[in-house]
Amino acid sequence: MCQDSLTRAKQRLRWALRAAVSASVVFAPLVPGLAQAADAETTTPIKHVIIIIGENHTYDNIYATYKPVAGQTVSNLLSKGIVNADGTPGPHFARAAQYSATVTGDFSIAPADKTPYSVLPPAMTDGVPTAASDANGPPFVSIAVAAKAENALSPVDLPLLTTGASGIASHSVDTRYPDAQTMANGPFPITNAKIPYDSYTPSPVHRFYQMWQQLDCSVSHATADNPSGCLSDLFPWVEVTIGAGSNGKAQPANFTDRSTGEGNTAMGFFNISAGDAPYFKDLADRYTSSDNFHQSVQGGTGANHIVLGTGLAMYYSDDQGNPATPPANEIEDPRPQAGTNNYYSQDGYSGGSYSNCSDPAQPGVKPILDYLSSLPYKPNPHCEKGAYYLLNNYNPGYLGDGTVNTATFTIPPSTMPTIADELSNRSISWRYYGAGWDAYVKDPSSPLYCNICNPFQYSKSVMTQADQRQEHMKDIPDLDSDIKSGTLPAVSYVKPDGLTDGHPASSKLNLFEAFTRRIVDEVQANPALWASTAILITMDEGGGSWDSGYVQPLDFFGDGTRIPAIMVSAYSKGGRVSHVYGDHVSFLKFVERNWGLKPVSADSRDNLPNPQALSGNPYVPVNSPAIGDLTDLFDFTAAP
Repeated sequence: MCQDSLTRAKQRLRWALRAAVSASVVFAPLVPGLAQAADAETTTPIKHVIIIIGENHTYDNIYATYKPVAGQTVSNLLSKGIVNADGTPGPHFARAAQYSATVTGDFSIAPADKTPYSVLPPAMTDGVPTAASDANGPPFVSIAVAAKAENALSPVDLPLLTTGASGIASHSVDTRYPDAQTMANGPFPITNAKIPYDSYTPSPVHRFYQMWQQLDCSVSHATADNPSGCLSDLFPWVEVTIGAGSNGKAQPANFTDRSTGEGNTAMGFFNISAGDAPYFKDLADRYTSSDNFHQSVQGGTGANHIVLGTGLAMYYSDDQGNPATPPANEIEDPRPQAGTNNYYSQDGYSGGSYSNCSDPAQPGVKPILDYLSSLPYKPNPHCEKGAYYLLNNYNPGYLGDGTVNTATFTIPPSTMPTIADELSNRSISWRYYGAGWDAYVKDPSSPLYCNICNPFQYSKSVMTQADQRQEHMKDIPDLDSDIKSGTLPAVSYVKPDGLTDGHPASSKLNLFEAFTRRIVDEVQANPALWASTAILITMDEGGGSWDSGYVQPLDFFGDGTRIPAIMVSAYSKGGRVSHVYGDHVSFLKFVERNWGLKPVSADSRDNLPNPQALSGNPYVPVNSPAIGDLTDLFDFTAAP
């Protein structure tokens, strides 16, 4: 979720909790609760696949110091010598050095005028909650108050919702770090004696043009090991020059590297070798993980969740599904305002989230198109003529009851095909389980459910039919019931709510661990279900945190940074680490391969081939653009 939308969501949460404490394609309908005959017709032993989608962590942000089991290798900060196991700078720390830059003319994704930081910009608190509250949580003042707000955690984990406030004012220098204003130029451990793992942490910028700029991609930077030439060396500079966006407003007076409130947030990492993220470490040790899995789209939550359903970015359309032009103030313009260094002219949640990437004359578009065309494999930008594509977060076109959403900053109802269309047409069962869905249907202002996270809530074919909504749109208690009764559908999307999704500032990573553990334990408690179920645990996007991994440009929209991916399955045991290049659309490719489905559309990324790589560098496909289908995460010759 981008930071402006995060702020609005947190405000809605405060209002709702304060009140609570003080007081068209036609498909044959599926029979509720019954598996379809086609569900069993799979090419692998997997009959049920679940994807659990957390929020906003890169691979290095969690697994920077992870040491895999014997016989496995991993690409992270520790293996590269950038940091030591205790989180201190390693012998190759300088490889992660970050730069400031100057951009005063047109937008640039690879500024020529760069200077290495002597020390990083100051550590800031951004939007971290200062203290626990009974009305403005999280964190909440008591377990009783937390229990009223959250129904997707085990009772033993509810105390996590009452702890972790900073005790320091928001958007101020984070004095819990002794060297907050003199940090060495490179990645640093988030946790320390004053910031335990159970703490709310700041949220870096994660918007489309900002992420392209942070990667600093140019073929002039290319090497044999990094043929895309993305250096990932402008992360703090983008944070402190533009941050979450301008919303079209003029740069504030006396603007400094503290004004955005983000500072060096992007360079922080959890130290898994020192005990951080214990459950995710345990899963990686016991099952198969990937250290080469990526967010599909540069930018925030909404666009990345859409791709999880469509395999392609979504554009603004008229009521017939044809490309149309959005309101002028919703069109991105990342060109610097006059007299500023990189302070975008029109950017932010309410200030613009669309670009017509088919037109090089449009603001911000040409530098990306020029870069793509300079790559040896010249990837197709996948920009339909005249189409303005959603780059970040706008409301879906429908409310939970199927009525059209008329709120400002809403993408119109979409006729784009989704994986749901193909599944339903083939009578293969599927459901989207979104925490807080039931409350949201009754009251769209309900703050916890993530409406932008549901790729099928944008779709006419699903949302305009009551039987489709009733069968396919569910809450977490429905997931619990389906797991326990053995009626889990073939394909399940699972999304935690805003309290438990792990999003920095509004949630915590240990809350997402607790949410995930509950579901994994439930599945494993049903032996018959566990024997045929695969659970993919991943993130929607990296959240703007820095990562050292290779990035393969696939089209105008991405890929972006690496994100964690763990496959928990009876056929994925042993702690193996896969290096095959993948992204969110790899999930679609697995579903299609497993159930014998066609790609979602002729242009969607699930048409891309599986990667081929040289033995000396398994991370870089030599047949770019290419993404895997997740079968490398399984060993189907092993006994379940």
